[in-house]
Amino acid sequence: MKETLLHVWQGLWPDIKVSQPSATGAGVIDHSAFNTIEVDKLFDAVNHASTQIGQAVLYRSLTQPLDQLDALQDKQAAVTEIRNNPELRSHLERIVDTAQVHEKSFYLLLFGQFLGTFGTAREEHEIEGYGYLQYKRGIRLMLDLVDQSDTTPAAESAYLQSLFQRIKAFADSRAYSLMAGPAYISESGIQSKEQRAGSLSPAIIFRPRLFKPLLITLFFAAVWALAHFFPTDMFSVTAEAIPTATIFLAPMLLVYYPVVGSFDRDSCIIPLRTLYRNSPDVADALDALGQLDELLAFSKYAEATNDETVLPNLIAGEHHQINLSAAKNPVLGKNNPEYVGNDFVMEDDKLVLITGPNSGGKTAFCKTVTQIQVLAQIGCYVPARAATLTVADRIFYQVSEVSHLNDGEGRFGTELKRTRDIFLATTPKSLVVLDELSEGTTFEEKMESSANVLNGFYRKGNSTILITHNHQLVDQFVRDRVGVPKQVEFADDAPTYQLIPGISRVSHADRVAKKIGFSKADIDNYLQGTQ
Repeated sequence: MKETLLHVWQGLWPDIKVSQPSATGAGVIDHSAFNTIEVDKLFDAVNHASTQIGQAVLYRSLTQPLDQLDALQDKQAAVTEIRNNPELRSHLERIVDTAQVHEKSFYLLLFGQFLGTFGTAREEHEIEGYGYLQYKRGIRLMLDLVDQSDTTPAAESAYLQSLFQRIKAFADSRAYSLMAGPAYISESGIQSKEQRAGSLSPAIIFRPRLFKPLLITLFFAAVWALAHFFPTDMFSVTAEAIPTATIFLAPMLLVYYPVVGSFDRDSCIIPLRTLYRNSPDVADALDALGQLDELLAFSKYAEATNDETVLPNLIAGEHHQINLSAAKNPVLGKNNPEYVGNDFVMEDDKLVLITGPNSGGKTAFCKTVTQIQVLAQIGCYVPARAATLTVADRIFYQVSEVSHLNDGEGRFGTELKRTRDIFLATTPKSLVVLDELSEGTTFEEKMESSANVLNGFYRKGNSTILITHNHQLVDQFVRDRVGVPKQVEFADDAPTYQLIPGISRVSHADRVAKKIGFSKADIDNYLQGTQ
C-alpha cells in the first residue's frame, strides 16, 4: 500500500511533485532511470487531472509504477468503464469539478498559518481572523465528496468499487462526524455526536461561528438578574440611561469577541484541523478522490491527442516481452502529425542492439519504449496502434555518467558501478536500456568489457536494449547468433526515424558538426578570422 499523500505532506505545503522514485532494486524505476526517461516531461504530457490531489496521485503513479498484473488490469477495467458509461463519467466529473472549487480551502485549513486576531492574509498559506470562515469552507471538500459519491451510479469494475468503498468508509468515520457536526468540547477532549451519545458529562458545543445564541442569551439573562435583584437606573430604558448602559455594555462586547473567537480557534478549530490532518480516514478518502481524477485524466489524455492511443494488452510471462505497432514518443510525438511511429517486437529475443548515426533517433526511440512501459504500468493509454507487453518488475535506463572528484573511480569505474547495480537488481521480468557501454577506456578493453556485460544480461534473461556506435561489438554478437541488430534508417543523407533491420557502420559525425557549425571548414574559418 502506497503512503497517502496527506501523510507525505505533513509539515509541508501540499506539492504535486512530492513523490520520489524508489532506491535501485526497491521499485520499478529508480532516480537515475526516472531522470533519464524524463518522467517529469512525461507527466506534463499526460497530465489532464483537474485537482491538485489528482495531479499528485498521477505524479506518484509515474514515480512508483505498479508491478502487479492483476492490479493493472483492474485499473484498466475502470478506465474502460468510465469511457463506456457516459452517466458514470458525468457524475465523476461533477465530483472532481466540485472538489477543484473547495480543494485549496481544505489545504489552507489543514496547513495554513494563523496570523492572529488583527492579521491580514497576504499569502495563500495565511489565515486571518479566528478561522471560522476558513473552517466552514475547508470541510466542504470532504462533505461534498461524500454527498456526491452517495448519488453516483454503482460501478461495475472492482477498482472503482474499491475507491467508492473507501469514501464510504470515511463517511462512517469520526473525522467525518466531526466535520458534519456538531463537535463537543468536553473534559475528555473533542468528541463527535456518536461519542457523546448517552453521556451526561458537561460539554461545550462547537459550531464555527462567532455569534453564539445560547451564550448571548445567558449574558442578557445575567444582566436581567442584576437589574432585578439590584435595581438601578442604569438598566432603565430611558434616554438618560442609554449613555450609562453603553459604558457598561460596550466593554463587555469588546471582550466577548476576542475571548470567544480565541477560545474557538485555539480549543476547537486548531485541534480539529490537527485531527483531520493526521486522520488515516481523511487521508485515504482524499487519495481516493485523487485516484478518481487520475482515471478521468487518462481518458482526457487519450481524447486530447490526435494520435492513435490504446490501452495495452497486458499479459503474463516468465520473462519481459513487448510488442508495439506504430508506437510514438508520448512527449515528442504528442499532437505532432509528422512524428514517425515505429513497430517494435521483443519477445523471444532478449537482446536488441541498435546502431545508427548521430541524431538518427536511437535515444528517442528507446525513450519511447521505456515511456510506454511506464504509462502501461500506471494503467494509462499509450500512443500506439496496438501494444502488448508484460509487466516489468524493474525498468532501467543507463547513460554515460560523469565521474565525481570524490568517487575515486573515474568515468569507466563510475559507469561500471551503475551497470553492476542494475545487473544485480534485474530479473527475467526486467527491461534494461543501456546507452553505450564501457566509456572511458581503450577500444580493446571496451570490446571485452561490453561483451562481458551484455552476455551477463543475456544469461539473466531480461529484455536488454543496447544503443551503440560500436558496430564491431554488434558484429560479434550477430556472429554468435545472440541478439537482434536494428538500425535507424538514413535516406538522402537525412534520418527517416524508422527502425529497420541491420547494422549501421557510419556515424555521420561530419553532418552533425556542420549542423552545429563546428566542422573542419568551420574551424578553419574561425582560425582565419582570428588572424
